[in-house]
Amino acid sequence: MNTFAERLKASMKAKNFRQVDVIRLANETGEPDGIHIGKSHMSQYCSGKTVPRADILRVLAEVLGVDPLWLMGESDTDVVSSISVDETAVSGDPGRNSLSTDYSDDEEETAMKEIKKSTKLDDVLYDVRGPVVDAANLMSDAGIDILKLNIGNPAPFGFRAPDEVLLDFRRQASNCEGYSDSKGLFATRKAIMQYAQIKRIPNVQIQDVYTGNGASELINLSMQALLNDGDEILIPSPDYPLWTATATLAGGKPVHYICDEQAEWCPDLKDIERKITSRTKAIVVINPNNPTGALYPREILEQIVELARRHQLIIFSDEMYDRLVMDGGEHISIASLAPDLFCVTFSGLSKSHMIAGFRIGWMILSGNKKIARDYIEGLNMLSNMRLCSNVPGQSIVQTALGGYQSVNEYIVPGGRVYEQREFIYKALIDIPGITAVKPKAGFYIFPKLDVKKFHIHDDEQFALDFLREKRVLIVQGSGFNWKKPDHFRIVYLPRVELLQDAATKLEDFLRTYRQ
Repeated sequence: MNTFAERLKASMKAKNFRQVDVIRLANETGEPDGIHIGKSHMSQYCSGKTVPRADILRVLAEVLGVDPLWLMGESDTDVVSSISVDETAVSGDPGRNSLSTDYSDDEEETAMKEIKKSTKLDDVLYDVRGPVVDAANLMSDAGIDILKLNIGNPAPFGFRAPDEVLLDFRRQASNCEGYSDSKGLFATRKAIMQYAQIKRIPNVQIQDVYTGNGASELINLSMQALLNDGDEILIPSPDYPLWTATATLAGGKPVHYICDEQAEWCPDLKDIERKITSRTKAIVVINPNNPTGALYPREILEQIVELARRHQLIIFSDEMYDRLVMDGGEHISIASLAPDLFCVTFSGLSKSHMIAGFRIGWMILSGNKKIARDYIEGLNMLSNMRLCSNVPGQSIVQTALGGYQSVNEYIVPGGRVYEQREFIYKALIDIPGITAVKPKAGFYIFPKLDVKKFHIHDDEQFALDFLREKRVLIVQGSGFNWKKPDHFRIVYLPRVELLQDAATKLEDFLRTYRQ
């Protein structure tokens, strides 16, 4: 009895509950939190076609008097054997039979109409915070300590913003209570414009710089302004999944081009060209790459520019990790190689300055803007609609981009990010059945599993099984739109001691794991 459906039905049998009884009691219990379960939901839960969200699971467990972890299949304790059949413990009313049979089908039919999400979200995926994370949160709520290696959030692992940035933030807070210009404060955009000049991005004026609540907001905005239903956009595989999600939400068709693991995860240029059609409007380049940590050399970028030039494509360049390059590598902004093309470059301070919670990112328009006048008008409209990005976050950009860059201390031998990368790379490739390409930038490594050795056919199940057995949270490769079930991503922000613990647990887990 391992599945949720099996345990749900066993719990109902022990209580002598019918589906209609569970529905009524669950809706009564969950009403304060806005939780409603309909007939179709309950039927699907019992048939095993789907499992409930974490909040609904908690309500069902309360109604049935069982441990939610056991109900979800994350505990082997025989909870059903100890279920109380005292219905008053559920109903809270000793004078009332919680299983009264006067709850007719007619009453169920008069229940409030279910509010469903938009069908536009049906094909949207963001598993960096997906079902495996939901399971981890449920375990955390039950008091189980989880090592979270799923998201690049520096602060929980002891990284701190530069003192000067925090000092300026405090000093300027009282001047940041009102709206700014929809694109951002003048001084902020001026600093970003000057940074673009350092990166040799051509033809950038202050009106070409937009600030956002993280680059994520601006990625979404850029897709909404561009794509009509059915328009195609080339996105790398693996990718940062927000790109695929926002393109899909905008009505576009993401077309994934392969990044070649055998070529240090560089884009496969022949695959890109094969996938360009008359409906292709743009290509997305993520450099340095998340999740692989790849850093693209000049010759690869030049060939991508030539393809974009030949097929008249917009270039969207995600450069969030451009200040986290190791081993003496050089990051080259692709826009610097394409003065005759229209390019949109994204970056921010979340990673380089360890202030992900400040939510400050930017978007830079460059190159041939004449051919994009109508698109820019759309960008301005959407930018105006959100009024502005958060002003306190904007206020520290000038300080952050100017002067001494403390991030450089992290990415050289002896620095935390460098040493943690060195450790996790060596630890992973020492595990039988795992190979990896050493990342050159950022916080992530994207190891490969020997699926034949471990009989893996479902990478989400692999991530769930590892979580449940070893209490370590990772993200499966399919969460980054990688089609084969043979990769996963690890964030190497934790200190070496925690990474060593994670690697030891992974090796122990894989010693006997087979799907």
